[in-house]
Amino acid sequence: MPLDPFFEERLRVHRKYLLDQAIGSVRTRLAALWPLGRDGAPPAAKSASRAAGDARSEKASAAGPHARARVKHRRAALAWDRSELESVGTPGPDVRISEHTVAVDGYPDVRVRIYHPAAEAGSPVPAVVAFFGGAFRIGGIDYPTTDAAFRRRAVDADVAVVAVDYALAPEHRYPAQVEQGYAALVWLFTHAAELGVDPERIGLLGTSAGGGLAAAVTLVNRDRARLPLRLQVLEVPVVDLTGRSLDLAATRALGIPRPLVLRELRSVARTYLPSRRSAREPYASPLRAASHADLPPAVILTAEYDPLRGDGDAYAAALRRAGVEASAVRYLGVTHDTPIFTGVLPAARRWHDDVVAALRRLHA
Repeated sequence: MPLDPFFEERLRVHRKYLLDQAIGSVRTRLAALWPLGRDGAPPAAKSASRAAGDARSEKASAAGPHARARVKHRRAALAWDRSELESVGTPGPDVRISEHTVAVDGYPDVRVRIYHPAAEAGSPVPAVVAFFGGAFRIGGIDYPTTDAAFRRRAVDADVAVVAVDYALAPEHRYPAQVEQGYAALVWLFTHAAELGVDPERIGLLGTSAGGGLAAAVTLVNRDRARLPLRLQVLEVPVVDLTGRSLDLAATRALGIPRPLVLRELRSVARTYLPSRRSAREPYASPLRAASHADLPPAVILTAEYDPLRGDGDAYAAALRRAGVEASAVRYLGVTHDTPIFTGVLPAARRWHDDVVAALRRLHA
């Protein structure tokens, strides 16, 4: 199906972004290889001269610019997200919220926010542990479109949404995020009664990188505690960081060259993983698990013009081969970030309705 006209200008901007990123990377590498600096002095000599008058440590000097760049990038992403909610999104309704801090053995504590639906007094509600998207390196539960989506889903599905504000890479790398997610899940089961949650009706939800984390936490739970999870809802999930499951026909149809797409995936994996070998581990790439048996039923949503549609399709197939109930739905004419655009795009509103319908299965 042709790309929805809504995405035409966004596609032009995205192509330019990918090209600029690639050009910037090439320039950086060439500068590192060039034996002389712009003024003719060897880079080593200039570095030594600067170091003589610099009181900061070598480590701080090297890490500082990268850290500042990440801060700047995340601020820009947050500002962009705010404008997206205002221009193309749907504000979230008022709901009761509670904030908690969960201890994680061997890793940083994680903040958890619960969006409580209206419920009859004394009646526990189903719950879903939710993971936001953002390529493991941006995003958070305070991002306006993320917060609005969790509010709307809590109200429309009548479930408690337990949003996990997992740590970002590269400051914290895999498996920190998976362990934080699993700790939040165990904490929810342990404190279900006081939180007004029914421990027999709990599921997992995740988008993009968060979809990969949700899938990974289901595997960890099966391998460790076997808490009674009822459902996993995975939206455009990243479940194979080796890149072998990407469907590059999706981006080729958009005129985005294969090298640019692969470069972006490698950048995400390099930021998130401690080593290239880690991509083959099942909790980093759930599709690579030796077995997918005994996992909860899955609802997987993918987009036609998204190379990650290959991940979603392959994961649904792997679950089915293992005897797990799994459905995969591909939305035609749309892209990876479709769920954001509920204010202007009918397909995004249908996407929301389908996620709500899946979450309402927890009431059964």
